[in-house]
Amino acid sequence: MEVVQLVLALMGACVLLALLARRLQLPYAVVLILAGMVLAFIPGVPVVTLDPALALAFFLPPLLQGSAYRTDWKAFRRDLRPILLLAVGAVIFTAFLMGALARVLVPEMPWAAALALGAILAPPDAVAAAAVLQRLNLPRRLVTLLEGESLMNDATALVLYRFAIAAAAVGTLAPHMAAASFLAVAAGGVVVGWLVARATLWALARLNDTLLETALSFLACYGAFLAAEALSVSGVLAVVTTGIMLSRAQYRVLSARTRIETRVVWQFVEFVLTSLVFILIGLQLRAVLEGLAGRGVGELAWLAFAVSAGLIASRFLWVFVAGGAQALLGDRMPVAQLTVLSWAGMRGVVSLAAAIALPLDFPERELIVFLAFCAILATLVVQGTTLGWLIRRLGLVQPPHRDGINLQEAALRHQAARAMLGAIETRATDVLYGPMAQDLLAEHRDRAAHLERVSRGGGAASAERAARRALRLEGLEAARAVLREHHARGDVPEDILTKLAEELDYEENRLRRALG
Repeated sequence: MEVVQLVLALMGACVLLALLARRLQLPYAVVLILAGMVLAFIPGVPVVTLDPALALAFFLPPLLQGSAYRTDWKAFRRDLRPILLLAVGAVIFTAFLMGALARVLVPEMPWAAALALGAILAPPDAVAAAAVLQRLNLPRRLVTLLEGESLMNDATALVLYRFAIAAAAVGTLAPHMAAASFLAVAAGGVVVGWLVARATLWALARLNDTLLETALSFLACYGAFLAAEALSVSGVLAVVTTGIMLSRAQYRVLSARTRIETRVVWQFVEFVLTSLVFILIGLQLRAVLEGLAGRGVGELAWLAFAVSAGLIASRFLWVFVAGGAQALLGDRMPVAQLTVLSWAGMRGVVSLAAAIALPLDFPERELIVFLAFCAILATLVVQGTTLGWLIRRLGLVQPPHRDGINLQEAALRHQAARAMLGAIETRATDVLYGPMAQDLLAEHRDRAAHLERVSRGGGAASAERAARRALRLEGLEAARAVLREHHARGDVPEDILTKLAEELDYEENRLRRALG
C-alpha cells in the first residue's frame, strides 16, 4: 500500500511541477529533477531507491518506442552517416576520453573501472533530449540528428559497459573482442526487433479491436526489449527497430479510430513515465551522498566539476571534428547547428541506471555513481536551461509559417481534396449514386477551391480560413447544446449521447487541425 501511495503522490507532484515549469518557461525535466533533489532531504520523505533493472526494463522500452514511432524514417535513412558518427563514434570517443580523464583525476582507479565510468557517461539520453527539445522549433535536420543519435547510442554504450565490467572481473582488456561483441549484439537486436514487429503486424491485421490493438502496441515494445535481453543482444535496438516498423505500417494495418485513440494513450503514458523518471533521479541524491562519507567535500566538488566539464567539452570536440570530416565529403553543416548539436548532449536515466547496476564489489563503485549523478545534473540543469536561449541567440528558431499556414501542407490538403472531389464526380452520373453525389459536389467543390486559395497564401486566404473555422465551430457548439438539453431531460440513453458527442469532438479536432 505504501508503494501505491508513493507513486500516486509522485504523479500528483509531477503534474504540479509540470505546471510550474510551464509558468517559468523551463524544461520540465529540469524542474522535476531539482524538485526530486529537494524532496530527498525533507524529513519524513521515505528513501526511494531506483532499481536499475526496473529503470531499464519498465521505463525505457515505451519511451524508446514512442520516439522511434515518431521518427521520420526517410530523413533518418538520409542522415544515417552523421547519426552513426554520433551514436557510435561519439560514444566510443567519449567513453575512452572520459576513462582517461578519470585515471588522471583518480590515479588509483583501475582502467576497467575508468572505462565503465566513460561508458556510463557517454550516451546522451533519448528521454532527456525529448523533454528539453519538445517546445523548441528547430531546423528539421537538427532534430533528426538528435533524435536518431539518442535512439541508437545506448546500444553502443551498454556494450562498452558490459565489456568494462567483464574486464574488471578478469583484469584484462581486449578491444577486438569488444568490437566483435558490439557487431553481434547490434545485429541481434535488429533481428529480434524485426521478428517482434512482424509478429505484431500479423496480429494487428487480424484483431480489428481498438482496445486490443492499443494493448498490443505496448506488449510489442516490452516483448522486443525482454526477448533481446534474454538472448544477450541489444534490447535498445530491438525496441527501436520494432517502433520504426510499426510506424511505417500504421496506415496499412490500423484503423483511423485506433490511430487516434492509441496516440492519446501513448502521449499519456509517455508523460507519466518521463515525469516519474526525472523526479526519481532527483530522489537518488541522498543515497548517492551516503555512499561517499569517507571523501572530502572539496575533493568531491572538484571531481564533479572536472568530469562534468570534460564530458561537455568532449562532445564539442567530437562534433566539430566529425563536422569537419563531413564537410570534406560535401556535407557541410553551419557552425550554429554544430554548436547546438554539441550543447544538446543531456544525460539521463540510462546513465544513472547503468551506474547503480554496477556490482556491489566493483572498484570505486560509490564514486562512479556520484560522478554519474553529477554529470546528469550538470547537463540537464546547465545545458537544459540554456539550450533554448542558445538556439534563439544563434537564430535557429524556425519562424512560424506566414499567416500561420504551412504552404506545403496546404498544397497537400488541396491535392487530397481534389482527389476526393474527382472520386465523387465520377459517380455523379450513376443511376444509384448520382443523386447522392450531386448533393455532395457543391460542398467538396467549395472545399477544394478554398484549399487552393490557402495553398497560394496571402492575407485574404488567412482571413477566410479563420472565418470558416469560426462558423463551423459555432455550428458544432449549437449541436452540443442540443445534446446537453437531452442530457438534462434524461430522455435519451447515455450511450447514444456519448456516441454523438464523440463524433462532434472528432469533427472539432479535424477542423482545428485543418483550419487552425
